[in-house]
Amino acid sequence: MEDQQLQQWVERISLASFGRPFVHKARFNRRLTSTGGRYFTKSHDIEISWQQYVQFGADDVEKIIKHELCHYHLHLAKRGYQHRDADFKALLQRVGGTRFCKSLPTAKRREPYRYKLVCTSCNTEYLRKRKLDPRKYACGNCRGKLKLLKLDLQQHS
Repeated sequence: MEDQQLQQWVERISLASFGRPFVHKARFNRRLTSTGGRYFTKSHDIEISWQQYVQFGADDVEKIIKHELCHYHLHLAKRGYQHRDADFKALLQRVGGTRFCKSLPTAKRREPYRYKLVCTSCNTEYLRKRKLDPRKYACGNCRGKLKLLKLDLQQHS
């Protein structure tokens, strides 16, 4: 499926489910992995995750399109278009959109800890997500010097 076909699909769903036309741009975004779609409040465009379409098919993507169209139509009508708003929740339920999309199995999940600091005096360990300069810090227990180690991501989580 191409962006032009997606555009026509979104326009059909908009007329059928909302009774109003979709007059902006709809396109696939091949980089979206942690979300099913996005609505842009400034341009009023909609992006849909290409991976969601490939992994789960047209039925699930149609629910995502309805979700994004709820944002679109409510925003243009100057009503509550955010997830927490009652207008949004009611319209989403009425048109049969999904509140959350399915998780992609191919989504890259970053391991929580990539580095370990070890005190050279008392062997206290500190786990860190980001690399840092151990010369700028000291052990919280004994004020000893720290040594930076890179963790093996397969072993530790």
